[in-house]
Formats: sequence, structure tokens, C-alpha cells
Amino acid sequence: MSHEIETMAYAGEVPWHGLGEKVSNDLTTDQMLVKAGLNWSVHEVESYVDFQGEKIKTGQKSLIRSSDQRVLTNVGENWMPVQNQEAFDFFSEFVMSGDMEMHTAGSLLGGKIVWALAKIKESFDVFGEDKVDSYLLFSNPHMYGKSINIRFTPIRVVCNNTLTLSLGQQVENAVKIGHRSEFKPDSVKETLGLASEKFAQYKEMAEFLGSKKYDMDSLIQYYNEVFPRTSGTADLQDTKTLHTCAKQALDVIETQPGAHFAEGSWWQALNSVTFITDHVQGQSQDSRMSSNWFGRNQIRKVKAAEKAVEYASAS
Repeated sequence: MSHEIETMAYAGEVPWHGLGEKVSNDLTTDQMLVKAGLNWSVHEVESYVDFQGEKIKTGQKSLIRSSDQRVLTNVGENWMPVQNQEAFDFFSEFVMSGDMEMHTAGSLLGGKIVWALAKIKESFDVFGEDKVDSYLLFSNPHMYGKSINIRFTPIRVVCNNTLTLSLGQQVENAVKIGHRSEFKPDSVKETLGLASEKFAQYKEMAEFLGSKKYDMDSLIQYYNEVFPRTSGTADLQDTKTLHTCAKQALDVIETQPGAHFAEGSWWQALNSVTFITDHVQGQSQDSRMSSNWFGRNQIRKVKAAEKAVEYASAS
């Protein structure tokens, strides 16, 4: 296993990043917990420093993993850890009722980030056979400064691009919970709704983007906003001044998987960005996955979707 992904299990087809151990797609949440190597707990213990032979309390606590006594992070007095078992129990009633099936789960950064991904038995097709499946992602960080994050994550089947539902819609598509607040799963489920309304709205957005054509000037401006240059001045009419990642997106816009769906539209433009972030950027498959789900590229894809809607609305 690579340096960012510590343990991982997946059901169904090999994930786009090609990592992990294959398991059956009918596992219970408890079985998935074990297969993914996440059947450990975290414990808070007082943190000390040695000074002139004496142990002095730091005023913090250390979060220690039960399986190997590894210190995962140092936290303050009011930290409320959520155990991996609690994260997996969140999916249990949906898996038992047949509404979801466990898909992927694992540990990143030596246990500092734990995630579970469940496939919702709901999908849609746009522009003929361009299929998008729906997933629910639960990230449970044992890491200071990181919040629990539970969100819907659509995945475009033709290219395995992870998309975003964070489009300033009226319904909640994600919930963040800080570790100084109590994790209340029933309240989270009520906030999310777990309703098809969100997925239907995403379909409407995809169809809208697919109905609006871009021109080269607006496309270059779009890339400049999604991948802004950190130095120098970009000429909005000159592709030579684009950020390297923007050039990569432009290069694949007509050759990326699924490019023939809604060709020349803002749907195609958005997916050129998600393709680059999911499959090209980064030094390794696991670093790409980490960034796309939990880091900078996840934020970038939210911005890319919002900007695509803005440009499509103006076209």
C-alpha cells in the first residue's frame, strides 16, 4: 500500500485509483469495518513533557490508536473523538434496508483520516448514456483542525470523475461537525434528508450545462478562474499564458472519456477539470484521491462547478 493510503477495501469494480483490497459487495457495515482494517478505537490520554527529570502536563491530550499505540494527534480538553464504529454505524440502517451498499473504506495518513463510502442505489443518465451514480462519503478525521464531513458525492461512470453537489442550492448536501460538538447521527440524517431531491437537482444542473455552449474566449477565462496563475499576468485571450493545469484541461477537452456527450458545452468543460484533478494531477494515485476527497482539489471542483454554472447562465 502506498504512503498516504494505509489500509483500504473496496467492493465492485476496481476504483479509479486502482488501490485497495477487493471484497464482496454485500458486506455489512461491521464486516466492511474489519476488511478495511479499521476495527480499532482511539483513546484520549494526558500529554506530558519531560523537563529536568519531571513529567509536566501540557494541558493537551494525545489521541492514541488502540491497535498499535500510535499517537495520531494532540488535542485540547474539549475534543470529542468519534470512533470508527460510530462512523460505520451511520450507514447501517441504509445498508440493512437495501438503500445503500458499502463501496470503499480505508485509512489515510497513518490513521489520521478514516473514510467510508457507500453507493446509493440511485443514478441518472443524461445526453443518451452519460451515467452518474450517487454516493455518500463519511470522513472521520482523528486529526486536530479537521472536522467530520458527510456529503453526497456523484461519480460520472464513463470516466470515474468525482463531481460535486455543493452548488449553493437550498438543500443541504454536506454536513460538517467539529470535534468540540457532539456527533448526533439522527440529527445529521435529518439535515441531509438523504432524499433523491438533491440528486435530481444535480441532474438538472448537468442538463443545463449540457444545453449551453462555450466559446473559446469564455473557456479560457473559465480556466483562468479555476486554475489562477500565481505569478505574472494572464492574457485572457492567449492560451500560452494559462496555468499548467488549465493547459492540461484544455488539451483533453475533446479527448477525455465521455467527451462526445454534450460536445462543446459547459458540461464538457466542467468534466475536463474534474478529469485532470482526478486522473492527472498529483504524484501518485493515492495523493490524487486524498486531494480530491479531502483536500485542495475537492475545493477546486466545487469552484469549477459554480463557475461553469455562472458562465453557462451568461452564454
